[in-house]
Amino acid sequence: PVQHCLQLVVCLRTSFSLGSLSECVCGCVCVLSRQLSSGPQVQWLLDNYETAEGVSLPRSTLYCHYLLHCQEQKLEPVNAASFGKLIRSVFMGLRTRRLGTRGNSKYHYYGLRIKASSSLLRLMEDQQHLAMRQQPFSQKQRWIHVLSFISCYQSLSTQVQQYQQFLDASRALPEFPDVDLQGRALPEGIELEHLKNFQLLYREHCEAILDVMVNLQFPLVETLWKTFWRFSESQTGDSATLAVHDESEKRLPKSCLVLLCKYDPVLRWSRDCDNTLYQGLVEMLIPDVLRPIPSALTQAIRNFAKSLESWLTNAMMNIPEEMVRVKVTSASAFAQTLRRYTSLNHLAQAARAVLQNTAQINQMLSDLNRVDFANVQEQASWVCRCEDRVVQRLEQDFKLTLQQQNSLEQWAAWLDGVVSQVLKPYQSSSAFPKAAKLFLLKWSFYSSMVIRDLTLRSAASFGSFHLIRLLYDEYMYYLIEHRVAQAKGETPIAVMGEVQTQSLSDL
Repeated sequence: PVQHCLQLVVCLRTSFSLGSLSECVCGCVCVLSRQLSSGPQVQWLLDNYETAEGVSLPRSTLYCHYLLHCQEQKLEPVNAASFGKLIRSVFMGLRTRRLGTRGNSKYHYYGLRIKASSSLLRLMEDQQHLAMRQQPFSQKQRWIHVLSFISCYQSLSTQVQQYQQFLDASRALPEFPDVDLQGRALPEGIELEHLKNFQLLYREHCEAILDVMVNLQFPLVETLWKTFWRFSESQTGDSATLAVHDESEKRLPKSCLVLLCKYDPVLRWSRDCDNTLYQGLVEMLIPDVLRPIPSALTQAIRNFAKSLESWLTNAMMNIPEEMVRVKVTSASAFAQTLRRYTSLNHLAQAARAVLQNTAQINQMLSDLNRVDFANVQEQASWVCRCEDRVVQRLEQDFKLTLQQQNSLEQWAAWLDGVVSQVLKPYQSSSAFPKAAKLFLLKWSFYSSMVIRDLTLRSAASFGSFHLIRLLYDEYMYYLIEHRVAQAKGETPIAVMGEVQTQSLSDL
């Protein structure tokens, strides 16, 4: 305690260039009293950070470092708001500033830096030159943080650094709109300040999720959910759990949180924020569905997607069902999207090898020329009602593209052109989503008829065609999904969430 008190006095002296002795003593007593309940966290902060003039540190960076520290030391972390209070009690007089360009700004602690003796700083210096060389200027600061953060996570440090090149770590979380009350009165017992605090806490929570995800710290998402929703094993909550969430209680009592979780405007706002967050995470993790991704990274993403819903429902066990249903619907759409995109990526890499094999391409052309497309069209037209000229043009284009031995990316451009051509008459029409989905069904049915003909003829290249067909069907789904989302002015995640909501209502 004496050593800790001396350290705290030093901290106070560095925080105040001029100050009375009484203020310093009062500050020391205040900080020391907090230390008795948060000793390990305070000591960790003193060991790794110090105050200094003219410097700043992203608030989310400190919290991510703290989460890793708690995971390594098997400590129960507090939420972002409580951690912020702890930092201010240790480094008194600390100011907060929002730095960065519009749409990409983040909160920083102004006047705080990592100590020269801290392992965090050494890791940042080791990776800084690599980040500066590989990324554009506008992305340098994000990548310095990303690479250093990953190095802290010892169990994944070597592999994760290799995986960073496959992510789009430059993405920032867009600004959230204010809650649209739509003229509705606030719930009884809820003040406007409670609503504003909920929005601030939710924003901080989403920023923390983005930071741990961009560093591939998937298990920490469950921890963040539990701290935000004030998870407790018991219905009433024991004293230890309540102490952890004490700071959150000051900003937004649990009773008010529960009331807001039943309030329709808040439910809609939370859904929209989640859709925005999850869409950004998908585009960050898989920025290009056709680009090769290491199998280990693919498996890690799939395992994360598999755990998402159970983590969330467990973390929200004491939260009203209305909010749980909204949250799980968005999370389920997010998980499903990750599974589909990783499957699409796997198919793309398998098909790439086929499309680069001249012998296989020649065999596919030979087998394709034996297919009786007139008979296929005759059978399919009863269901699909496709125009003969459209089918003939697609057949000819397909054979030509195959004969030219085009790359996978060129095939993707051809498929995108097919979608644009077919759906052009429905642009800016309310019938666009329905027409797009109907085309997807027709495409799938017609391609299955071609595969059937190849199967009956015992085509030597059947396996290659089957693989290509799976890829093109999946990529066509991907294209239609994005076109429909664009037409509706929504994110693909939101569109998939609507499908899940409709499925639940039909049960």
